[in-house]
Amino acid sequence: MATPPLQGHSRLAGLDGIRGLAALFVVLHHCWLTSFPGFPSDNGPMWAGWLLYGHFAVVVFIVLSGFSLAVGPSRHEWRLGGLARFGHRRAWRILPPYWMALVYSLIVAWTVVPQTDAGPPTAKSVVLYGLLIQDVFGSPSPNGAFWSIAIEAQLYVVFPLLLLVIRRFGAAVMTGAVTALVVAVGALSPVVPAVALLDRFTPQFAALFAFGAVAAGVVGGHWRAPAPWAAAVAAVPVVALIVVQGSVWTVNHYFWVDLALGPAVGLFLAALAAGRPAPLVTFLDTRPVRSLGSFSYSLYLTHAPLVVTLHELVVAPHVPKGMPAFLTMIALAVPASLLVAWGFAAVFELPFQRHRSWGALRAAIGERLRPSRRRTSTAAPPYEPERSATP
Repeated sequence: MATPPLQGHSRLAGLDGIRGLAALFVVLHHCWLTSFPGFPSDNGPMWAGWLLYGHFAVVVFIVLSGFSLAVGPSRHEWRLGGLARFGHRRAWRILPPYWMALVYSLIVAWTVVPQTDAGPPTAKSVVLYGLLIQDVFGSPSPNGAFWSIAIEAQLYVVFPLLLLVIRRFGAAVMTGAVTALVVAVGALSPVVPAVALLDRFTPQFAALFAFGAVAAGVVGGHWRAPAPWAAAVAAVPVVALIVVQGSVWTVNHYFWVDLALGPAVGLFLAALAAGRPAPLVTFLDTRPVRSLGSFSYSLYLTHAPLVVTLHELVVAPHVPKGMPAFLTMIALAVPASLLVAWGFAAVFELPFQRHRSWGALRAAIGERLRPSRRRTSTAAPPYEPERSATP
């Protein structure tokens, strides 16, 4: 049933907080991985077992990406507002920080320590990662977190098509068609080698992205917001399955677990957009959590080389594996990652949010370089309807 569009500020309270906490979870996950060898086996203490599943933070990012990008179109009968404009905004938002993080990651991998057992990045790595096609062809990775950025970029390409199907045939048809295609890939992949080649694209993320886009219809008034407890009801069976089956089974079945978890994340975001549950929305919109979200993309892009470097050069030679290494990594890597990401965002991310073209950016830089003139600051927009969720 259609309902009036959600009113109020363009920024939806809580979403930046979700981005920030999810990015921080990925940092903690990588600290866990360096401290307790044997992944996907859970060799850490029981209370820290949840940190093994950093992959699920990316699930949240992908659903949130579809949701965030669809907020604006959902308020305008699912119309995108122009392919060129959409493409420019996505490239302007994602590419400058990504390319600078790629340069930083390559320098660390070549001069300090490689990021994976595959060895230092090669010239092929530079080309593939620079063009965001690292999931198409294999090469040594300069940064263990970059794999999802290529998938995100590829989902941007299909996003206009998803909106077109919603506009022509409805959200149910779009979601059903995407999900059916993804399920077919998952079912055929183990027995059809040609289909198995699609696994490198993490095809279940297409369905998760679609779930998020449909959930954004709550903001545009296309359907009622779900009850706050609906997401928990949808998530409980998935969490129970993970607990019962264990980490090895879960990691080996991420395809199906992700698909099962996606609707719960979509329901959660829809409820959150409607301001429910209010205590959680209030927490997510507190200044520290919201601030974390403001540089979450930079945190995601820059933390992995730093975590690996601290482990290999500082922690591993002096601290035993297991809990001592984990606590040391938390004490060193988390604050260091936050500080580096904050500084990186101030230079390579936030200016591109505040100024939407090269001309505006050059003018702002010129103004900064004229100390004798009175400067006026341009505040970053509180929320971008076309902002992706990749942290």
